Amino acid sequence: MSAGSIVLAGGGTGGHIAPGIAIAERLADIAPAIQRVFACSSRTVDATMLQHVGADFVAIPAEGLSAHPLKLLRFARSFLAGRSAARQMLAQRNARVVVALGGYVTGPVVMAARELDVPILLVNLDATPGKANRWVAKRATRVLTACPTPSLPNFAERMVGMPVRRVAIASISREMCRTQLGLEKGFHTLLVTGASQGAASLNDLMRRLLRFERSAFSGWQVLHLVGNADRAPIEAAYREAGVRANVVPFLHEMGLAWGAADLSLSRAGANSVAEAVLNNVPTVFAPYPYHADLHQKWNAKPYHDESLAVLCDDLIDAEKNHRNDGAAHSANQTQSLGGALISLMTDHARRNAMHNALCARARDDAALEIARAAVALAQH
Repeated sequence: MSAGSIVLAGGGTGGHIAPGIAIAERLADIAPAIQRVFACSSRTVDATMLQHVGADFVAIPAEGLSAHPLKLLRFARSFLAGRSAARQMLAQRNARVVVALGGYVTGPVVMAARELDVPILLVNLDATPGKANRWVAKRATRVLTACPTPSLPNFAERMVGMPVRRVAIASISREMCRTQLGLEKGFHTLLVTGASQGAASLNDLMRRLLRFERSAFSGWQVLHLVGNADRAPIEAAYREAGVRANVVPFLHEMGLAWGAADLSLSRAGANSVAEAVLNNVPTVFAPYPYHADLHQKWNAKPYHDESLAVLCDDLIDAEKNHRNDGAAHSANQTQSLGGALISLMTDHARRNAMHNALCARARDDAALEIARAAVALAQH
């Protein structure tokens, strides 16, 4: 293949950047002569993650679409500026393909790609395609999806699975993972994670459980990723309860975290769900509660339905999440979030059965399939 680049466009959250990193890794394997460059947002999380892996990236001006007049004006201005910056970058890097990963930054990049006749491969990462992806799909050369899209069953030509970066896949034994993370041997390990941004409601729930459900933590230690929250009060809660814990803001080497875990409490972003399932970790998934349509639940629901995971509403308030009031839960949910977690912590047979069922699942490398699709488009 002649010199050129494949541009991976998306950003704003780790859920967009991490799958892009996975695809870039496989592109390096199968097409090392072609450059890989990220067109990302200007948010700190994008630069932090991409700098950590030594990726080449360019921040593109962009803002989300809003009906508010002033925000709409800012959107229009940033879209035009982003399209101009993207057009310049695509031309300078001799872009052969744009892989659109979602988020508002993809709009101006896709528009620039269309103007330059650069093929567009959309990789939808959410069970409910967002506004940006629905817009991009009408302009893309090919559309793949990482997960089912029940609200739009014909949205994509093919479902390939979620691309997972290698650093998020455990590559050493459970004991070695625990040693590298400063955890102890001889204890079950609970991983609590709110993904790249953290989850205040999960942090609050854990503090309450440590106070009122202390006996359930017997024989357990916790690796707690608190995100942007203040670590001190959370560390104090573990210390006062006498529970061993390693409390950290964020962990790039998520494969170590998943590899160390016997059980996890996690947000239900598509990336988090894929990592938990790929690493065979029984998980209680708590979809992000501030989306009007609660669309994260669709990422975890297939695994909940197969009894490979547990899906519970996050009621935000720690007391409500701890105690099931019945009325706040949908008909097929009989446990509170805290109740579901405590149940799996104390029911070792059920948890082991979930783990064994996860281990028996077939494994496909979605990132490799997407990389091959991108290279095929680049060769035309």
